[in-house]
Amino acid sequence: MSLTTADLARPNRREAIVRIAALWAGVGGATVLGSGCNSDGNGNAAPAAAPSGFTPVVTTLTSALSSPWGMDFLPDGRMLVTQKGGSMVILSADGSSIVGNVSGVPAVVSAGQGGLLDVVLDPDFATDPWVYWAYAEAGTGGSGTAVARGRLVGAALQDVAVIFRQAPKRSGSSHFGCRLVFRADKTLFITLGDRQADSPSNPTADHAQNLARTLGKVVRIRRDGSIPGDNPRFAAAGALPGIWSYGHRNPQGAAIHPTTGELWLVEHGPQGGDELNRVLPGHNHGWPLRSYGCPYGSFPGAGCQVAGGTHAPDYDEPVSYWVPTSIAPSGLAFYSGDKFPEWQGNALLGALAGTALWRVVLDGNAEVGRERLLADLGERIRCVRQGPDGWLYLLTDSGRLLRLTR
Repeated sequence: MSLTTADLARPNRREAIVRIAALWAGVGGATVLGSGCNSDGNGNAAPAAAPSGFTPVVTTLTSALSSPWGMDFLPDGRMLVTQKGGSMVILSADGSSIVGNVSGVPAVVSAGQGGLLDVVLDPDFATDPWVYWAYAEAGTGGSGTAVARGRLVGAALQDVAVIFRQAPKRSGSSHFGCRLVFRADKTLFITLGDRQADSPSNPTADHAQNLARTLGKVVRIRRDGSIPGDNPRFAAAGALPGIWSYGHRNPQGAAIHPTTGELWLVEHGPQGGDELNRVLPGHNHGWPLRSYGCPYGSFPGAGCQVAGGTHAPDYDEPVSYWVPTSIAPSGLAFYSGDKFPEWQGNALLGALAGTALWRVVLDGNAEVGRERLLADLGERIRCVRQGPDGWLYLLTDSGRLLRLTR
């Protein structure tokens, strides 16, 4: 369940809210009730997905990582992993050991949710070894998300340059986003949190809705940081040319749909209202003016949802959402391998507060069912990747790299 800093400091209040949410959900002490939303925004509860017919085998490849956040696979099978505190490491191809500590990473602000975040290889890495990473950067006014790139030579980053900076920088240590995803045309999507500038208790259009700022946005840039000429154009005065979509809260998972080539993401709601979104150019996802979540401390129920919850027709409805409490989604992948044919085309997302892996079954762009997996592990799943071998790889906040096989 998402709680304010004050709530976290008051255990009795936190426990009371969780108990009330469980009673409202009618799930006998569970703190999460899955509730899906088709693209028409009807808000009906998502049916359970058909059982997979098998239980994934979970293998811990290593538990020696320190708050790992992002991961990508090098051409030789080794793995490049970011650690929130500011270090980047190379794991062996079998994932069992750290074989390199990468030098050349700029200083990061490692506080709260900030630190060294996602990492992704250039689509042409095999011929020109650029690596891109996101991180919390200090500057005038506080900190904000930045994206840098550098060439990976051995275990060193060379020719390092910052290619994007979120603006404005703000005080506080929450809602940085950030996932990096390359499109088929080799442009880069950057998902950006609102830096907790927006409040569900007093929603305004000053931040995630403000097109002159990059708080609560998805941005699309070229690999050198320049802006593609075919990005959306907005009529609002001062609208920034890099913005792809807006009205986001804290998107910490993103992936390209394998069939349509469209960007999808998962983002945190406030108290409930976490979303799985299909992201189209120029579209507005409503935060903070609409949310199926509630202001912190509210009695759980539809009555506290921001502006009634329903996004349409003014804003894009989420494909799926979670109420009355938050799972805190992080990491997203569409399964396209051959090892789990039952999961072909399914969206797979990690959960932090919800300590699970969620499988969302889709029919086109609509959710038809969902399944909660790996809840018995009790792990905050931060990153979800499909490996080149077709198996699934997960990073946990506790420092584990897990592989799912059958």
